[in-house]
Amino acid sequence: MKPPSAHARRGCIPWNGLLLAVSLLTFWNLPTTAHLTFESVPFNAAEGTDVLLLVHNVTGDLLGYGWYRGERVENNQLIASCRVYTQVNTPGPAHSGRGTIYPNGSLLIQTVTQNDTGYYTLLITKNDLQTERLAGQLRVYPVLPKPVITSNNSNPKELEDTVVLTCGPETPNTSHVWWINNQSLPNSTRLELSEDNRTLTLFHVTRNDTGPYMCETRNPVSVSRSDPFTLNVFYPVAQPSIEASNTTVTEHENTVVLTCRTNDTGISVSWFFSDQSLLLTEKMTLSPDNSTLSIDPVRREDAGDYWCEVSNPSSSSIGDPVTVVVLWRENGPALSMEVLTVIAIGVLVRVALVAALGFLFSSRGVEALVEKGGLHSLLGKGALLVPYFDTNAVTSSSGNPQDNPDLSEGQWPE
Repeated sequence: MKPPSAHARRGCIPWNGLLLAVSLLTFWNLPTTAHLTFESVPFNAAEGTDVLLLVHNVTGDLLGYGWYRGERVENNQLIASCRVYTQVNTPGPAHSGRGTIYPNGSLLIQTVTQNDTGYYTLLITKNDLQTERLAGQLRVYPVLPKPVITSNNSNPKELEDTVVLTCGPETPNTSHVWWINNQSLPNSTRLELSEDNRTLTLFHVTRNDTGPYMCETRNPVSVSRSDPFTLNVFYPVAQPSIEASNTTVTEHENTVVLTCRTNDTGISVSWFFSDQSLLLTEKMTLSPDNSTLSIDPVRREDAGDYWCEVSNPSSSSIGDPVTVVVLWRENGPALSMEVLTVIAIGVLVRVALVAALGFLFSSRGVEALVEKGGLHSLLGKGALLVPYFDTNAVTSSSGNPQDNPDLSEGQWPE
């Protein structure tokens, strides 16, 4: 039988006709016997799994098989041999205890390791002592662990520091991919990847570079992604402010709540009282983040200036102080309404007199006249002692009672 031939004709042969002719010729000229081959199943093996070096197209009368490590047939590299007639496996010098030859010549390697990676050679011996040799490759890859991102700078300063993020651990034959905010890395002159993509460099970080970041590792048998990693970028903090529930309170009756307000995150809060760090007493409590100070109940020694400071590793800022005034009652004889009225009129007259004298004398002279007139006022650090009339004398303080010793016991000046 002869293969079909194309009609002789001048001109170009149509493309589809040419394809048909090639197909027919290929079909007609197929070899009568297929070539001996073997393949790794699976093609890429994960460490710890079983791999079969599967042999195809074994024909003829065979005497036995031999498997060797490497690309050559060397006795010291013999893994195992098997005689077809007896079906007995005989281990060789390179046998690991994990290899078995099947009747069709295939080699099973159990629980492969990365050390099993490399070339293997199959030697087939026929009954006429003719041999046929075939070499192939086995590839074993580790199952990748979960990667972890590390940073060379845990507290970078905005626009000052450069940060290098590393995706670890380092494993061979592994590719790396980075993600920021669950998206691929943007094109930016401030971002730079190493040659193997394992490290990501951020130049002159900004507060917009916080992330989160993730890195992904890949090899032919596994893919693994890290946990999100957030970069804490510190920048100059703004001045805080204090919000007070009440700044004028009565001793043993009221509670004061002071809150340090700031829009900054990742900051620490500290409190100060009377020009020094606040020493907490049993009646003072701070919120877990130190932003709120509660005093319950308030006492006269709590009167004074309070302020808060916010800080991060790169900067700090102090807010304006808030003055707390504390009123308290002194035990003493009750005064009649008539006496209270006379006292009130006397105070008003003396205040009017001081105001009139203010136009004639210097402020120092006025203060001298005021002292001689018996009118006492406390003007220190913004504190003012204002009389409060009730059946008992009431004293107020803003933390400076020493400025007016005549009133320290709740007695009004005569």
